Amino acid sequence: MKTRTIRQVVTFRATPTEVYQTLMTSRGHAGFTGASARVSPRVGGKFMAWGGYIHGTNLTLVPGRTIIQAWRPSDPTWPEDYYSKVRFDLRVTRGGTRLTFTHSGVPSEHVGHLATGWKHSYWDPLRKYFAKKPS
Repeated sequence: MKTRTIRQVVTFRATPTEVYQTLMTSRGHAGFTGASARVSPRVGGKFMAWGGYIHGTNLTLVPGRTIIQAWRPSDPTWPEDYYSKVRFDLRVTRGGTRLTFTHSGVPSEHVGHLATGWKHSYWDPLRKYFAKKPS
């Protein structure tokens, strides 16, 4: 199977801790996506997002800095029992947080829709979510 890597850099008007907590709590994740989510705060813990469409396991967690997860969608065209890897690196930048995102091991045929999906399903809603939060 041929795989590729998606790399994206986005900024948010929130602290790295706020971004981390929003991604890594069930309430925060559901709050910006509008879909059910269950997120374990522990390494080795499981997560589920978008009403069960996405799921996986937390591999590395450094609060306020780094999230690395084994990741897969519930998509019949995704290879059975195969997990890609997502990495969120959070750093302070002027006016908020710079998130460097890497999604590696993505089956080549899924790169296009997933690259667009991260923007529309994660980065845009996160920006709106933080814009509504009081400073």
